[in-house]
Amino acid sequence: MWQRLGNFVIKNRLILLIVLFAISGVMGFYASKVKLGYEFAKAIPVDNPKYLDYKAFQQRFGDDGNVLVMGIKTDIFFNPAVFKKYYQLHKQLKNVEYVEDVLSIPAAITLQKDSATEKLVPVKIFSDEIIESGSLDTAKNKFLNLSFYKYKLYNPDEQAYAMAVRINKEALNSAKRTKIVDDITHAVNEFEASTKIETHLSGLPLIRTVVGDRIKKEMSFFLIGSLVLSALILLLFFRSVSTTLLSLLVVLLGVVWSLGVLQLCGYKISLLTALIPPLVVVIGIPNCIYFINKYHTSWLKLQAGTKPLEGSLSPFQLSSTTLQGFKEKALLDMVSKMGVVTLFCNITAAIGFAVFALTKSAILKEFGVVAGISIMMIFFISFILLPAALSYLPAPNASQTKYLTNRWLTSFLLSIEKWVMHHKKIVYGVTAAILIFSVAGIFKLKSVAFIVDDLPKTDKIYTDLKFFETNFKGVMPLEIVLDTKKPKGILKSTVDINKIAFFQDSFLAKQKNIAKPLSVVDGIKFTYQAVSEGSGDSTYTLPAFGNPLKDLHDKLRQINVRRESKEMTAGDSASIKLVGSFIDSTEQFLRISMSMADVGTKELGPVVDSITLNANRILNNTDSIEIKDTGKTIYNITVTGSSSTFLEGSKFIVNGLKESIFWAFLLIAFCMLYLFKSARILLCSLIPNLIPLVITAGVMGWVGIALKPSTVLVFSVALGIAIDITIRFLVNYKQELPTYNNDVTATVSATIKNTGLSIVYTSLVLIAGFIIFCFSGFGGTKALGWLTSLTLLVGTLTNLILLPVLLLGSSSKRPKNRV
Repeated sequence: MWQRLGNFVIKNRLILLIVLFAISGVMGFYASKVKLGYEFAKAIPVDNPKYLDYKAFQQRFGDDGNVLVMGIKTDIFFNPAVFKKYYQLHKQLKNVEYVEDVLSIPAAITLQKDSATEKLVPVKIFSDEIIESGSLDTAKNKFLNLSFYKYKLYNPDEQAYAMAVRINKEALNSAKRTKIVDDITHAVNEFEASTKIETHLSGLPLIRTVVGDRIKKEMSFFLIGSLVLSALILLLFFRSVSTTLLSLLVVLLGVVWSLGVLQLCGYKISLLTALIPPLVVVIGIPNCIYFINKYHTSWLKLQAGTKPLEGSLSPFQLSSTTLQGFKEKALLDMVSKMGVVTLFCNITAAIGFAVFALTKSAILKEFGVVAGISIMMIFFISFILLPAALSYLPAPNASQTKYLTNRWLTSFLLSIEKWVMHHKKIVYGVTAAILIFSVAGIFKLKSVAFIVDDLPKTDKIYTDLKFFETNFKGVMPLEIVLDTKKPKGILKSTVDINKIAFFQDSFLAKQKNIAKPLSVVDGIKFTYQAVSEGSGDSTYTLPAFGNPLKDLHDKLRQINVRRESKEMTAGDSASIKLVGSFIDSTEQFLRISMSMADVGTKELGPVVDSITLNANRILNNTDSIEIKDTGKTIYNITVTGSSSTFLEGSKFIVNGLKESIFWAFLLIAFCMLYLFKSARILLCSLIPNLIPLVITAGVMGWVGIALKPSTVLVFSVALGIAIDITIRFLVNYKQELPTYNNDVTATVSATIKNTGLSIVYTSLVLIAGFIIFCFSGFGGTKALGWLTSLTLLVGTLTNLILLPVLLLGSSSKRPKNRV
């Protein structure tokens, strides 16, 4: 069948090339329309309860991940000149396009009774006149006596000060976010330069934007780098510019087709899908090496028994008719022998990626679908383009086939043959010792992920985040939503409000990794402190008499009426900031808002459970995390926010990747069983590919690399690629077995010599292709590079040494006519 396909490709080469380039043109058109994805990655399935809780929260209260914070630490903050520049920074940031609000000390307000209306109205503590005159002492004392702002806008213990910038959500989820963050960063840098005070920037908008832009630049670098590196290796191997350019054309078309598939599927470039073009290059080049290597090998064999032209001084000077005949035979041999091998190699590699589509994570599904299809497409491109193009090119000359007799590699393969034939026990012993060492390392393996753990510890994003964790206990959003189960059910009695206040003060405020919480309770305390004209923490409390809720309910109704009619006043706007943003328009849901440190998935789970347990204990008088609605509970309690969804998303990705490894292994096993139709061969083929995964996991445990979304990806990818080596070795073994009269020992020896060369060359290309990821500035991408390279290196050795030993050992007592 494959010979007929080869004949078809060569006879119809012109038509097929026209069709191939026409399809490539169409794919190029769609590829040109691919856009970057700016939305927060959907790691959680859209039907997951945690995801639904978060979306419900966003609909009621808005987004919680759109605040960028700026912080400084200084003992001269209230110096008139510094304070004035700080206020100028506030105004400058507020003028940045798509910045919705800025909260800072110069813009802080207090509530003051209007003598005409007898109502409380918001008044700036630091008026423009006060700031301009530099007479800050009175206003400073008034501000410092308002406990509402303590540990939110300033930390008196550390002399640290913060400014919060809220950015439009839609703009953050678009290409505009880069300019927004750049403008904010530029303004902050100007403040730092003029005051000589070190500034710190953090928050999800900054982290997402800067990290996303870096990834975009890195992926371009890796794509170009993988192409250049592949070109250099191909030139080194084949010593032919035309062969190198042809191979690069194959992978370039593969890249264009992969981007076209991405657009046709309706996906955008994300953190994972950005890896696909470099991976297509890395996987496509070995296709070219195996096809061309087989072409050159067949060409030399055909020449071996042919006499040169009369009077010729070179054995390669043959007649043009003979050369053309040799070329066609060599190309047919290439297609018939390597077509099925390369097909199954690409199938297994595609399986290694496509299994991600079986997970429930949207980001993994997108990656799995596009990567799986792209890898199969690279097979069809190489299968059509290589034989068709090679048939037009001149026959290979002596310099282009010189690599087949490389004395260093020949010596290396002869050493491997010696170990396989004469040192089987040592091979088993060394393998067992390494496995024991690796298994011990696996027990040290941990599963934990942080929001910024892929960044170097010296990166400013990381150090700035740690600044806020040290001085303000973090910036990662965490929310508690209390559902009264009926409209207008919020704060029906002073008992409810006192319970919430007790929960905040006695539990939340005492957590070491959670910043000071804010809720409607703080709005009431702030109002009472202003009414009583009190100062300090002693008066920042709930009123001990009267009904503090009546005015609150009246104000909420006024706000909702004017919100719906869009007739907001300045006073209403301030009230919403203090009250309205913590209670939804139906007055059924109440929000307690917090920030927390990036504690990682391992600690975040217990933190969330502890919050839920204590909230139920204090607010619902129960001692359970999960509460059944019996009609007696006061609140349904939900812990959500970006931090909580990150935890759930990381769990889904890691668990999904673990499942994908199982499915990849199972599907690849079925492919191997179908290809070789032998349980013995199947067993021999799987062992050399399981060992590299075990060794890699062990190394991760010993060096302290945790299982997280960016590292667990290695196993499925490496399994899908490493099994290619096994297939190529075993197919060649099966094809050579009849030639050596079913003598397993002779066949294994010949297979090592014949296939070993192309396996080594291909492995070098693959390892070099992944090693380039080690130059990434992200720990996860760097780990993907060197861990995958390690797995492939070990896989090459186990397939060249252990696999032949297993074949010899499992067939030693079998009749020679058995495969």
